[in-house]
Amino acid sequence: MQYIDLIEQTFDFPNDEFKVDNNQLSFNDVPMMDLVKEYGTPLKFNYLPKISQHIQRAKQLFQKAFDKHQYQGKYTYAYCTKSSHFRFVMEEALKNDIHLETSSSYDIPIIRELNRRGLLEKDRYIICNGFKRELYTRYICDLVHDGFTNVLPILDNLNEINYYQEHMNAPCQVGIRVAANEEPKFAFYTSRLGIRYGDIVPLYREKIKNNPKFSLKMLHFFINTGIRDSSYYWSELSRFIDMYCDLKEECPELDSVDIGGGLPVRNSLYFDYSYEYMIDQIVENIKYTCDERGIPVPNIYTEFGIYTVGESGASIYSVLDQKMQNDVELWYMIDSSFITTLPDVWGLNQKYIMMALNHWDKPIQRVNLGGLTCDSQDYYNSEAHIGEVFLPRIPKDDKLYVGFFHTGAYQETLGGYGGLQHCLIPAPQHILVNRDANGNLITERFAPEQDSESMMKILGYRD
Repeated sequence: MQYIDLIEQTFDFPNDEFKVDNNQLSFNDVPMMDLVKEYGTPLKFNYLPKISQHIQRAKQLFQKAFDKHQYQGKYTYAYCTKSSHFRFVMEEALKNDIHLETSSSYDIPIIRELNRRGLLEKDRYIICNGFKRELYTRYICDLVHDGFTNVLPILDNLNEINYYQEHMNAPCQVGIRVAANEEPKFAFYTSRLGIRYGDIVPLYREKIKNNPKFSLKMLHFFINTGIRDSSYYWSELSRFIDMYCDLKEECPELDSVDIGGGLPVRNSLYFDYSYEYMIDQIVENIKYTCDERGIPVPNIYTEFGIYTVGESGASIYSVLDQKMQNDVELWYMIDSSFITTLPDVWGLNQKYIMMALNHWDKPIQRVNLGGLTCDSQDYYNSEAHIGEVFLPRIPKDDKLYVGFFHTGAYQETLGGYGGLQHCLIPAPQHILVNRDANGNLITERFAPEQDSESMMKILGYRD
C-alpha cells in the first residue's frame, strides 16, 4: 500500500488544511517542500493568517448563538498570552479587535510595549489571572495609575484584594475566580486556583460591597479539561451560573462571566468536534439558567489561547537514517529532539498531526521516530487515532521529511526557547509564513538555529 492510499482511506483527506500535489504535502496551501528547500531542517514555522481565522470564527459563532437565542449580553474575545508570548502572535491577534489575559508579572511589560507601539489601546480589557506575587500586583496597580481603564485583576485568593486596598490610588473593577471541581480522574478534587464557592459571597460583602475603591464586574470560571460535551462540563457550568445569579441578586454592578479557555484544536486528522454546537449550547445553558432565576444574562468573555495560536504552528524534521534494532523495531532518526522541540510529546504524551512531506507514492512501513538526545524517552511511536506510526519507505537516493502540525502553543516556552536544551541540542530556526494583500506567500526567518556561542555564554564559559 502506498502512503497516500493509507491516508486517503483512513481519513477525510484532502481537507481544508492539507492536500497533496506531486506526492508532496501542502499545509494551508503552503508547499512544505518549498520551505525545506529554502531554509533546510530542522525548522519551526507559524502560518500567521490561521490566528486571525480562528479568532473571527469564534466571534461569528458566538454572534450566531446570541442571535438564535436572543441573548442580550455582549461577547468579548481575549487572548491568553501564556500560550505564546511572541511578538508576531500578538501583532496578528490584535488585528482582530481583541483583549488580553495575563498570568504573570512579566506579561505586563509586554502590555506596555504593545501600547507604546500603538498596537494596544489603553481601553482594552487586561484580565489579570493567576496566583500573584507582590511584583505582579504592583504592576497591576501601576497600569491602573497610568490610565489603562479596563485592567481587571481576577482575585485568586482571599488576601489578594488587601494589596490593592493599600496601594491602588484609583477606582478599579475586579473579578473573582471560582475554584471549580476537577474531573473525578484527577489526583485532586478541587482546583488549586480560585476561591471556593462558600467564600465568594462573604468576600464580596466584607471587602468589595461598600468599598469605594472596588466594584465587582466579573466571575471567572475555568475547567482544566477544556470545553467538552460531557456531563461533568455542563454540571460545573450550571453550578457556576447559579453562583453568578446568587451574587447578582445583591451585586447590581456584576454583569459579566469569563468562561476561560478550553476550545480544542485538531490533534489528529480524525477530529470529531463541533465548535458551533458547543458554543450554541454554552449560550443556551447560560440563558436558560438566568431566565429561570429571573436574572439578566451576563456578558460573556472567553480567553482562548491554544485555540487562537495552536493550529498556526508546525515543526519539520528530516530523517537522518534508519536503524533496524530487532525483528520488529525500525527506527527513523530525526535531525532534532522531541524533548527539546515538542516537549508536550515527551512530558504529557501529547499527540499532534504527523505526516510525511514527500514520497507519498512510496510503500508504507511501521516505524518509530527517534530524537537525537541520549534519553530513552526521546521518541514518538503512536498516533492519536492508532497506537502505531506509518511512514513511507525511504528511497536510497533521497531523504524523507516529516512534519508535526498544530504545535503553535506552549512548545517554545516549555522547551526553554533561547536557553539550554537537553544534551545541548540547539533550538531550530523559526520561520514566519504570511500572505501579502494579494494573497501571495511571504516568508521570513524570525530566528536562526541556536549556535554554540549562546550556550557557552549561558554556561559561564564566556565573559
